[in-house]
Amino acid sequence: MTNPIDNDAVLYRDGTPAQAAMTLRLTEIFYSLQGEARTVGLPTVFVRLTGCPLRCVYCDTEYAFSGGYLLSVASIVTQVASHAPRYVTVTGGEPLAQPNCLRLLSRLCDAGYEVSLETSGAMSLKGVDPRVVAVLDLKTPASGEMRRNDYNNIALLRPHHQVKFVICDRQDYEWARFKLDEYSLLERVSDVLFSPSFGQLEGRQLAEWILADNLQVRMQLQLHKLLWHDEPGH
Repeated sequence: MTNPIDNDAVLYRDGTPAQAAMTLRLTEIFYSLQGEARTVGLPTVFVRLTGCPLRCVYCDTEYAFSGGYLLSVASIVTQVASHAPRYVTVTGGEPLAQPNCLRLLSRLCDAGYEVSLETSGAMSLKGVDPRVVAVLDLKTPASGEMRRNDYNNIALLRPHHQVKFVICDRQDYEWARFKLDEYSLLERVSDVLFSPSFGQLEGRQLAEWILADNLQVRMQLQLHKLLWHDEPGH
């Protein structure tokens, strides 16, 4: 799939002129139900950017590692508007690996959408529009990418942000419990999300651990996987 790179003849919020080079590499834009986080189940437009510096063992979007097509920020906003959404999620890959993602996030907020950003935690949240709901995915030991966590992001979290842990096994669960206390995450953000790694940990097992320890976290199952498995565009 290819798209022309078109001119972005507008001014951004900070007053700087947009240029034709203000583009992003995309894998897909699609309309579906939000499968995770606080807005789970709500119709949402997803903007999936291409590229990711991480290689988590359970990754379900490897098709977004490379390829894709270039599109201007203005054209992305236009395509999003065609679905008349209330909610928009920018995801990847790792969206923040592309610097122009920051422009896109602000433009989407300016358009009046409730915008969320799904990010791995390996890239800095500096510069992310304060109106955006960041969903920060701290990588657990079994992910294979724990060393990539940038803990400087903890200080940048805002009360409306969310922190997610994908739990693969009991060691991951205990590690996540420790991080909850170490960084006082339940006091920092609106929601802390525990999700069982699909195909690795039974949801019931994770639920029982959470209940036994009376953890005040939100357990979530990935709705999109239950409905559409790993089919792209959902």
